[in-house]
Amino acid sequence: MATYLDFEHKIKFIQEDIVSAHVRHDEVAAEELNKKLDKEVTKIYKNLSDFQKLQLARHLDRPYSLDYINLIMRDKYEIHGDRHFRDDPAILCYMGYIGDEKVMVIGEQKGRGTKNKLKRNFGMPHPEGYRKALRAAKLAEKFGIPVFMLVDTPGAYPGIGAEERNQSEAIARNLLEFAELKIPTISVVIGEGGSGGALAIGVADKFAMMRYSIFSIISPEGCAAILWNDPKKVETATNALKITSGDLKELDLIDDVIDEPLIGAHREKEKAAEVLKQYFLDEVKKLKAMTLEERMDARYAKLTKPGKFKDSADEPESTSLLDNFLKSKNDKEEVKEKEEVKS
Repeated sequence: MATYLDFEHKIKFIQEDIVSAHVRHDEVAAEELNKKLDKEVTKIYKNLSDFQKLQLARHLDRPYSLDYINLIMRDKYEIHGDRHFRDDPAILCYMGYIGDEKVMVIGEQKGRGTKNKLKRNFGMPHPEGYRKALRAAKLAEKFGIPVFMLVDTPGAYPGIGAEERNQSEAIARNLLEFAELKIPTISVVIGEGGSGGALAIGVADKFAMMRYSIFSIISPEGCAAILWNDPKKVETATNALKITSGDLKELDLIDDVIDEPLIGAHREKEKAAEVLKQYFLDEVKKLKAMTLEERMDARYAKLTKPGKFKDSADEPESTSLLDNFLKSKNDKEEVKEKEEVKS
């Protein structure tokens, strides 16, 4: 049974009427209803609020990483364990083919149904999950295979065991190591991108989002609780956080928005998978056409770009916070060297 959100009820009724028309073999009525459905879909989905996009990103029927892996990969083989503690089912690592391209796919998996949700820990990875992802990425680097990452998590698991095994260190290590990989890397937010749990497999040459996905430093519920101590302010928090793909593209924090079907990936999974597959193949082809030096320079420029500012109205070029910090550090080191020479 398909799950419908509040704003999708009209679509539900029309789709039910289409099914009834087909059962009656009334193709004329079915054709008219299909036209009506197209108009209703355009009307609703072209005018979605940020909160409605949040609901779509979390939709129960939305494809998860394993759904896409099964739809777009062939001759795949799963990699388990971090070789330190255990295998974390919240992180999936598959080596195989997408089209004719050899690839390592790393994805976060939420799970469906009570049993699978518990098994996957609701898509919240432990540190061993991120270490498994890093092991898989290093294996891909060894054989010159591109890495394709699928982000879909409310956040890294904040439990006692995860903290005891250094959750923050595992995430920080991935940020560093993924930034230095010498192979093409592509990361796509397919549903919910939450905080450091998403960033840990989000550092890549290309970082994109599906049309109805979200990416945020904190959940709107957490934001509402901290700022207003009022769960009813979730919609207000969603608008303020600027978490949709359109907002982040406008802020130049992501590279691309992938146009999943207008009605949503949860209604047309095969089409969404095909769009995702084509995006990967197109982008990896572009990345492979670049030299290693060009790719690493472009990645550095991309990772240091967020946080740009201008010192004054007359300053033509803006500077990133990281570049400014590095410049300040270098200046201090030069002064220190000069003082040592004088002494």
